[in-house]
Amino acid sequence: MFDTMTSTKILGAGCGALLLFLLGGWGAELIYHGSGGHGDGEEHAQGYVIEVADAGGAGEEEEPEVDFMEMMASAEQSSGEKVFNKCKACHKLGDGENGTGPHLFGVVDRPIGGVDGFGYSDVLASNGETWTIENLQAFLEDPKGWAPGTKMSFSGLSKPEDRADLIAYLQTIGG
Repeated sequence: MFDTMTSTKILGAGCGALLLFLLGGWGAELIYHGSGGHGDGEEHAQGYVIEVADAGGAGEEEEPEVDFMEMMASAEQSSGEKVFNKCKACHKLGDGENGTGPHLFGVVDRPIGGVDGFGYSDVLASNGETWTIENLQAFLEDPKGWAPGTKMSFSGLSKPEDRADLIAYLQTIGG
């Protein structure tokens, strides 16, 4: 059995080891970052700055602007069906089969906010336009940017080819 003195020695050794561990971490932080820690509001200078000659913007080529309607002409419906997999968690394709989002049966050229009985966000319910190819393209690229306040939590499709393929696929559903 342990007596009080042995228990005190074990507890003291544990506390001493913990103290050494914490002091070692603080010392490493001080050496590595050069300050007392994060969140002190100061910007830390980089350790090494490598200066290079100005290339005159030669490395910054702008991507050529591609007309989306031209892209639609070469869109692939089969690829759009694969892209739709990102949508099917919330949207259904059957007429009247709403999910978390409204059904997408006949969505192309349907009035925005036009599914009866679906609880659209105010920005879409009061839009007054239709889901043209151009509107779908802009919405699918950045839903919250195109319709600020939309309930749709999807961040959008960054690739224009994916948007064109998806719209081409949706044109075949109920159209």
